[in-house]
Amino acid sequence: MVRRSAFAAIALFWLAAGGAAQASSLRVSPVIVDLPTSAAAATLSLRNDSQAPLNIQARVFRWVQSNGTERLEQTDEVVASPPLAALRSKADYALRLVRVSKAPIKGEASYRVLVDELPDPTARRPGVVTLLMRQSIPIFFSGASAAPPSVSWSATLRGRSLVLTAQNAGDRRLRISALTVSWNGQLLARNDGLLGYVLGHSTMRWTLPLRRAGAYRGPIEIIATSDSGPVRARATIGRSN
Repeated sequence: MVRRSAFAAIALFWLAAGGAAQASSLRVSPVIVDLPTSAAAATLSLRNDSQAPLNIQARVFRWVQSNGTERLEQTDEVVASPPLAALRSKADYALRLVRVSKAPIKGEASYRVLVDELPDPTARRPGVVTLLMRQSIPIFFSGASAAPPSVSWSATLRGRSLVLTAQNAGDRRLRISALTVSWNGQLLARNDGLLGYVLGHSTMRWTLPLRRAGAYRGPIEIIATSDSGPVRARATIGRSN
């Protein structure tokens, strides 16, 4: 199982010794793969922008959300081909994602492909920290009759934080960004970038710092941007015991 830290593009640190940092540059596009179930394959474009060759590993995991948290699980339903590759400097490379499972999808199946840069033992130098990049790309396969997202919201105060919960009764995921939460016209919390996804028939929970502490009660207003259009919702705020 791969924990939540795998969900962002992160840097993995290979420590040769304390000192300077040296990073290579691995680019992957597109940043999301969204396919109908009738399409069995897609292609990712990889580019090595560094001055040296690099080796990568690509792995596909099933993406699951349960009880407000998310995780990646081993799967053989979708595979990356090839799983290992050597990228020349300033060169492009094609990575194929293939759905090998023939099982029908009624709603939407969610996966992530992790593209990891592998360490090069010959590049190890004293006093240098090499930054190894990981890219995590969402993959969605949607059935023709997949229902759009239908998200309900709730919130809880926990100390100086606001715990925001989104429950999606639809088949398709909702990608949420540029979120603000207000109470009586007063800004309680905000997240300017990507907050995350709530997958179909799943519940996701995020903890946001409060702008100011207070004994807030009653309705709040949630405004955000999503891949299905603007989000404008109301919810009831409570306090955790």
